[in-house]
Amino acid sequence: MGEELQLGAALGGLELRAAGAAGGRQIRGRFPYGKRAVLSDGGKTGRPRKEVIAPKAFAYRVERRETIHLLVGHSYDRPLASTDNGSLLLRDTPEALSFEARIAPELERAPFVADFWGAFEAGLIRGVSPGFRIPPPAAVPPEEAEKTEEEDPAEGRALIRTIFQALLFELSLVVAAAYSETEVAEARSGLILPQRAPVSHLRRWRA
Repeated sequence: MGEELQLGAALGGLELRAAGAAGGRQIRGRFPYGKRAVLSDGGKTGRPRKEVIAPKAFAYRVERRETIHLLVGHSYDRPLASTDNGSLLLRDTPEALSFEARIAPELERAPFVADFWGAFEAGLIRGVSPGFRIPPPAAVPPEEAEKTEEEDPAEGRALIRTIFQALLFELSLVVAAAYSETEVAEARSGLILPQRAPVSHLRRWRA
């Protein structure tokens, strides 16, 4: 698929919901914008690296209703839901990108789904990590897509990357995450998703 996807991540509590009229368990969560994540402590000789996803950075593909998937651990072999078949709904605000997904009953027979629920219910999976690409320079000037700057010396010596525009392809539920304020849970009240007919390994930022 060309350039590898990049990922950001945040840790929090997922919210689960019992099966609705359409069947299937439901899960919802949020990825907060404007929060600073530590991607690397720099080791013994390098500099720490931090990242911020700016408000509405994922708006381009979300607002155009492009296909976006909900995965386990950034693996396209472990899909939970997708905007393509209506099982994943997204709500994008300046505060956060929120999602609500229905896990189809048919998927419950897949071993990876049983493994996911087991890890989730044991409190091991609580993070949300987006898989994205920075737009090509021909589409968005680099200075409008992202910037890297020095951290305020009073706070530290890190390089801070701020992402203003990114092409979101998937959200993943993960164990370890860089951002500290995501929320993911099995939903037990609120929106019931409508039913519709079914119509890479990622890398972190490197300097």
